[in-house]
Amino acid sequence: MKIALKIESERLEDYLAADAIVDHDHPLIRVTADGLSPTGGTEVDVIRSMFHFVRDEIAHTVDAADSRVTLMASEVLREGVGLCYAKAHLLAALLRSQGIPAGFCYQRIGVLHGLNGVYLAGLDRWIRLDPRGNKNGADAHFLLEDERLAWTLDPSKGEIDFPTVYSAPSSAVVETLSSAKPGPAWYEGILPHAP
Repeated sequence: MKIALKIESERLEDYLAADAIVDHDHPLIRVTADGLSPTGGTEVDVIRSMFHFVRDEIAHTVDAADSRVTLMASEVLREGVGLCYAKAHLLAALLRSQGIPAGFCYQRIGVLHGLNGVYLAGLDRWIRLDPRGNKNGADAHFLLEDERLAWTLDPSKGEIDFPTVYSAPSSAVVETLSSAKPGPAWYEGILPHAP
């Protein structure tokens, strides 16, 4: 279900910034993003290519039963794995490295779920993309006119969309991933419930 998005900042440059988590100035991010950008491709082609790469080529921690904890975009790319939040950090970094504004959106589905808001300059609007990965019932797709995120929310279970496109990752997410200890099912019982 598509919702009306609210942007946290009116300044598009806030959605292009590099920081410790969205480290799009890292050489590995730059080289990968350049390689994923189709020669002569449109803005939509670039976004689609990067979305499919993160969704399909970077494993979701739970799906892969992986014991590693990743947070920074370059770390997610290097390790090839991350939770939904970490995958969203990577997608934002790849897009920002190519001058495409990208931010962070959240849903509560039992726990907090992370995805991206992406600004399409050619259409002068924001869309949400969910790079979680299509396994274990998740079914996200790249669509411009509609929206197909990983999960269909059930409001009767208290599941909600947070409509804001944030310019930086949630501090609750960053704190959780920063303090998590690697190991089997390390994420159980520690994930945040709100951005």
